[in-house]
Amino acid sequence: MNDNIRIPYKQLESTLQAILIKSGFDAEKAAVCASLFARASLDGVASHGLNRFPSFLEQVRKGHVKAGAMPEKEYSLPVMERWNGNFGPGMYNAHFAMNRAIDMAAENGIGCVAMNRTNHWMRAGNYGWQAAAAGCIGICFTNTIPNMPAWGGSEPKLGNNPLVISIPFGKEAVVLDMAMTQYSYGKMSIFEKENRPMPHHAGFDQQGDLTKDPVHVLAEQLALPIGLWKGAGLSMMLDLMAAGLSKGKSTREIGLQGEEYGISQLFFCFHLEKLGIDPLEMERKVAGVLEDLKASAVFKGMEVSYPGEKSYERRKENLASGIPVDGEIWNTVLQMRE
Repeated sequence: MNDNIRIPYKQLESTLQAILIKSGFDAEKAAVCASLFARASLDGVASHGLNRFPSFLEQVRKGHVKAGAMPEKEYSLPVMERWNGNFGPGMYNAHFAMNRAIDMAAENGIGCVAMNRTNHWMRAGNYGWQAAAAGCIGICFTNTIPNMPAWGGSEPKLGNNPLVISIPFGKEAVVLDMAMTQYSYGKMSIFEKENRPMPHHAGFDQQGDLTKDPVHVLAEQLALPIGLWKGAGLSMMLDLMAAGLSKGKSTREIGLQGEEYGISQLFFCFHLEKLGIDPLEMERKVAGVLEDLKASAVFKGMEVSYPGEKSYERRKENLASGIPVDGEIWNTVLQMRE
């Protein structure tokens, strides 16, 4: 594997934007999608940033992601809307949906958007940071193709169904971004490429034994649910909510397609001031919790961090020093520009 090299954020963003325009995206949509890919890598989540860009363009070429499609409103209430994503770019649709939820929350205190027939939104945490930047508590989740077994099962029946919860905190935010699997498939792919075992058990092998070897887990799509049977149950409930409220496809129905596209998502926003909550009072409350957390006694060699803390630290470092990117993947992307 090529060593990582560092690329300035603006160079990464402009390069991806140029390739998207060349691939049929209009300037505005290309700018939004390029920014979301670049921000993921900026925060140290290359598995859902630059590393996913070539496979994203492959989905565009296959027609699963339609570059020119725009979301269409199907149903509307003051605090809830349902939109048809028309198989457009998942990250653009998700950014659009969270903006709609933010706008409704700013008007009514609460906003909810259900999106059907959309596509992979890449780094889920982007939309939590988006809500927090607007002064909102944000919650969003998506379903996926079946890629996780039910507890006790030996075949993938559930999705890893990422869940995001974000809370504003001054210039930062507390942002939980987690899949229902112990490790995302993007993270396991990085370890597989580097020929390294995962730090903890990542899933099951063909005999049903827990393994840290990403090769076995990726081969059979038998990732370990977080919390064992609890994560499996949570995955199913998120899927039912997303598919039911959006009138979209469930994980089971997505699996029948053979490939992941046309998925279902939900976005919620709670506007603090509109709900009678003083943002400064909320900030003091969050600060007290985090201060107590960071003062925790720890086991030898361990540390305590809160959700989103490491992302914020990596963002500051990478803005100053450049974003670490895989040299091989970067060269592949540069060739797409020619």
